[in-house]
Amino acid sequence: MILGAAVWPNGPSPTLRRRTLHAASLWQQNPAQIIVACGGLGKHAPTEAAVMCDLLIDANVSADVIHCDDQSTSTYENLRNAAQILKPFGIRNGTIVTNGYHGPRSKLVARAVGLKPQVSAPDITGTHMPSHYRMVARELPAIPAYAARLLWWQFRDRNL
Repeated sequence: MILGAAVWPNGPSPTLRRRTLHAASLWQQNPAQIIVACGGLGKHAPTEAAVMCDLLIDANVSADVIHCDDQSTSTYENLRNAAQILKPFGIRNGTIVTNGYHGPRSKLVARAVGLKPQVSAPDITGTHMPSHYRMVARELPAIPAYAARLLWWQFRDRNL
């Protein structure tokens, strides 16, 4: 499961590209896997999932193993929708591809939607370090806040 990241006016953000190419590398090591590209429409078209699917195909990932969730706009929606895509395959164990700083929150959310996750993060070489540190700092309060919101989202989703 590749979690979404921004699409910029001129194409994928470096984060989106790094995550997607990391997932392609993992798939190359074990082509029996399927890949779920997660991410809806942000500020710029096309959807994050569509950009990821193109990058995966360009990286020689077989198109028949790529599944796109182009509706999600949050970590919770990414993983909830990915869990629904994986369900018919009987898959609950999976690898979340996201940045290392985002891994703990992603695992929390994945468990809440019934997945048994592990996280694999791309190398941060070439990352704009001030942005990286800003995102690390953002995650510290986001984890407990997300834990509280998960309770609400799960209640809401059960009652839709």
